[in-house]
Amino acid sequence: GYLAARKAFSLAKSISTRHSKSFFVQQKNNKALK
Repeated sequence: GYLAARKAFSLAKSISTRHSKSFFVQQKNNKALK
């Protein structure tokens, strides 16, 4: 149970960081367009 929870947590963390990075890039691109 502990190992599975750790794996799920690391997976969620990597996904959230990837999403925030892509979101940040989108915001930058939108500002550049305007």
